[in-house]
Amino acid sequence: MSTFKEMTDEELALLYVNGNNKAFDELLSRTQDKIFTYIMYMVKDEDMANDLFQETFIKAITKLQNGLYTDSGKFVFWVMRIAHNVIIDHYREIKGEHIVEPTKDNDLQNLKGASVLDTFRESEMVNEQVKKDVKRLMEALPESQREVVYMRFFQQMSFKEIAEETGVSINTSLGRMRYALINLRKLTRQHRVNLSLE
Repeated sequence: MSTFKEMTDEELALLYVNGNNKAFDELLSRTQDKIFTYIMYMVKDEDMANDLFQETFIKAITKLQNGLYTDSGKFVFWVMRIAHNVIIDHYREIKGEHIVEPTKDNDLQNLKGASVLDTFRESEMVNEQVKKDVKRLMEALPESQREVVYMRFFQQMSFKEIAEETGVSINTSLGRMRYALINLRKLTRQHRVNLSLE
């Protein structure tokens, strides 16, 4: 672990990208206070900040694993940008900005009802299949990882609620989710399963 202490954040990030999971643990312990403080400053609500913090690091992990990180000199600023986007997405969800408002040029009669319904049904069926595939793959996960995935994605529980429910710290919940995502990604490759929602 002493070798990790001597490394820069950027070196640790690249080490993690190359498969060293312990490098990420060091990165998390170095950057979590800065990121959480930033999120807390932006949202001014501890429960919300905890949820957004967890969301930020899950997105950072996913981006790292998908090769979307390049050493640009400041890992913490890269994560800060992710946190910023997570906060914006959160507020957009709350405000319902994605609701379409009709305009005078908007004529809903131009839509063909049957084709819209067919597309909707098709998307619904694909999403249902994805959920079934996830549940099937989850069976191969260790119990603690399976539990956190189920609570987060199927019960929409926050990481704070998961931590309380399972009697562990929020960081332990995040760690379990991280390893669950790593394992699920391996399983999807092995079984050639596409988990993209429509």
